[in-house]
Amino acid sequence: MASSLTYIGGPTALLELGGQRLLTDPTFDPPGAEYRAGTYVLRKTQGPALGPEALGRLDAVLLSHDHHFDNLDASGRQLLAQVPRVLTPGAAAQRLGGNAVGLEPWQTIDLPSPGGAGLRVTATPARHGPAHLDRGPVIGFVLEGSAEAGAVYLSGDTVWYAGMAEVARRFEVRTAVLFMGAAKVAAVGPWPLTLTAEDAVQAALAFSGATIVPLHFEGWEHFSESRTDVEAAFRRAGQQARLRWPERGRAISLK
Repeated sequence: MASSLTYIGGPTALLELGGQRLLTDPTFDPPGAEYRAGTYVLRKTQGPALGPEALGRLDAVLLSHDHHFDNLDASGRQLLAQVPRVLTPGAAAQRLGGNAVGLEPWQTIDLPSPGGAGLRVTATPARHGPAHLDRGPVIGFVLEGSAEAGAVYLSGDTVWYAGMAEVARRFEVRTAVLFMGAAKVAAVGPWPLTLTAEDAVQAALAFSGATIVPLHFEGWEHFSESRTDVEAAFRRAGQQARLRWPERGRAISLK
């Protein structure tokens, strides 16, 4: 059974694994959209490569958190009701209600697939910023059940810290989908809220057997680092061959 990732934009990708079709952090609003959040404004600079109508069947949404517009915008929120289940942190599930299933770090849930073994989803810890200004709660995910793809890790919005290192110790990950961009907002000051390029290198070294697929590195004004910064950091570390950049709107094989 083929396993793939289709990059849609920002943190949004369609994963086909173990007979399941899973969507990460849905963001489908057009470019130019603005979202006020307290003392700062998030601005979207790039629209999705594919609209919701082009995705076909969805079995679940993997929602790292619901309280930031660059991970769940207005159109993405509308989509949630059309999906059988939304896997998300417990606090987010309480806010969303309905089909939302709350997961805490290290908690697992099995998604059955007709005629197949299905997929096991494990929620993983994430820290959305510095310890003293964590913007959480956020979770990542490890997906297991596709022999072809092996374990796939989705970091969610996190910085490099002990919880992420623990994921690398517990799982033999073959594909690590890392949310990069070193996002910054005025309310938090100079501290990045997502992986910097150097953080991503540290993660790559920890997930030593994994292909590294960047996600959430473009499309929003508050990213402070670009693809160029990531490539330079990986080149300095001698890890550039491990990067696999997804192409917008096109599936890449996970194997």
